[in-house]
Amino acid sequence: MSASGRLSGVDAARGLAVLGMFAVHVGPGARPSGANYLILAADGRAPAVFTLLAGFSLALAQRQRPGAGGAGVGAPGRLRPLLIRCAVLAALGLSLAALWPGILVILTFFALYFLAAEPFTRLSTKTLSVVAAAGVAVGPVLSYVLGPLFGVGASGRGTVPDLTDLARGWTGLGDVLRGLLLTGAYPVVTYLPYVLAGMALGRLCDVRETAVARRLALGGAAVAAVAYGSAWLATEVLGGRRRLLAAIAAHHPEALAAGDPVRAVLAQQYGAIPSTSWDWLLLASPYSQTPLETLGNAGVGAALIGGFVLLARGRLAARLLRPLTALGAMALSAYVVHALVLAGPANGAASWGALAAFCAVALAAAWGWQRAWAHSPLRRGPLEHALRLATAPRARAGT
Repeated sequence: MSASGRLSGVDAARGLAVLGMFAVHVGPGARPSGANYLILAADGRAPAVFTLLAGFSLALAQRQRPGAGGAGVGAPGRLRPLLIRCAVLAALGLSLAALWPGILVILTFFALYFLAAEPFTRLSTKTLSVVAAAGVAVGPVLSYVLGPLFGVGASGRGTVPDLTDLARGWTGLGDVLRGLLLTGAYPVVTYLPYVLAGMALGRLCDVRETAVARRLALGGAAVAAVAYGSAWLATEVLGGRRRLLAAIAAHHPEALAAGDPVRAVLAQQYGAIPSTSWDWLLLASPYSQTPLETLGNAGVGAALIGGFVLLARGRLAARLLRPLTALGAMALSAYVVHALVLAGPANGAASWGALAAFCAVALAAAWGWQRAWAHSPLRRGPLEHALRLATAPRARAGT
């Protein structure tokens, strides 16, 4: 398989994750009924898959870099571009979150993911794989244990930092760091494992080989089924839900009047689990940030990568995937534009019609942009190109 086909498959998977984010932000709501199951399927998984793909792409970039070896982005000449990239992402994320708090902007968290992942790029593949696996299990436990120490034992998680927080001086900066590391909607303690898992998969699975891509797709689907199935078994069969209802009665009595008290508690914190019962860690609900949800979402991401890489091998399928591939290639631009539109003309949109319009316009615009700039560095998107220019190594004076 050519590198082009492999990267097209990865871009297509990323494009689907972008559409999943649209579904969560402008769709009719994630409810377990009828067509709304599609929104429920995207809820929580879209940002997780997006994050896993970031790690997978880091591994691909490291593999393609001549002479990179095990140095990764930590090589001396690469620290400055990394810092610039993270600063730009953080500025975009903080600005968009301040512009309209109606969506959980992930870009600021991404800036910290890339910084935190830098030392791990130097690890051997075996060590990285062990660390990634440990992170999936340990990260949620750390979140659970540390929550009460920071005053968020029963509530207060799921925040997204913005520029107004920084205006409060050192106190605001402390809140921003706490949110990014532990109490935010996508905190490093529970989301960095997705990046590390993606990096490990990118090193272990050379999807240029058809057999490897097929194993990745099937293996990912199997892992997801086991993780989600285990969560259902633990909560619905082995008494986990009954114990959670007891914890809710003690710590969240207002949620007992809801049709699904467990879901009601999670909705109050954008899914981050409270530190009131160890049984919360047995869930795999959207945004619950538990070991089983992380494992299940990672399995879904692996299945999508392998599946789309296989599809991209076929000429007809590759052509049909081009709009999705184009959207994935310029995911940053698409994400920022959609956030700006939601803060303005589409503020409050939440319907199937709005979702269809967002998806159709995004796919058409991305495909049209790539055709218009087919032979230009701008092909991968305006913000992507600007970020590439900002982080490009500068020639030394006199050379």
